[in-house]
Amino acid sequence: MTNPLPDSVDYVLLDEASIQRRVMEMAAEISADYEGIHNEDFLLVGVLKGSFIFLADLARRLTVPHRVDFIALSSYADKAEATGAVRLIMDTRADVAGRHLLIVEDILDTGYTLRYLYRLFEAREPASLRTAVLLSKPDRHKVDVSLHYLGFSIPDVWVVGYGLDFADRFRTLPYIAALKPRVYEG
Repeated sequence: MTNPLPDSVDYVLLDEASIQRRVMEMAAEISADYEGIHNEDFLLVGVLKGSFIFLADLARRLTVPHRVDFIALSSYADKAEATGAVRLIMDTRADVAGRHLLIVEDILDTGYTLRYLYRLFEAREPASLRTAVLLSKPDRHKVDVSLHYLGFSIPDVWVVGYGLDFADRFRTLPYIAALKPRVYEG
């Protein structure tokens, strides 16, 4: 028996099985691309909080040695939409210089956050820098960013579940669902 959808959820966009299947495919692609890399040399950096479930599932399915670290960012309130202002809340603990770095992000919306991360990490001189993004909303992109591994392109709807939230709610839903507009417009 399946659990009913929370009242704030409009519909399921991506079910659990579809997400897991795509994460396995992405892990296989990444493992093939990083074959032969040593544990000390390959670092996954998850962007908190949204990527934590995706990162955990992806990391467990990789067949190449790797390490995991985290970074946390925040947008400047209402200015982020217009200016792309992003600030660093928590930095990685690991030195990324000379390592192969994979940024693991939950969603590509405007692109400002990923562009910020790219510039931040490029300045630290990694051996290579790539991105793994679970979701992309092409209709919302404001800046061009490099996407190396992409899970799904989705329409411009507010999504929750599988790490994504609304007001810190719904992160642990096992699927990705569209939120009812009355919830975020109200």
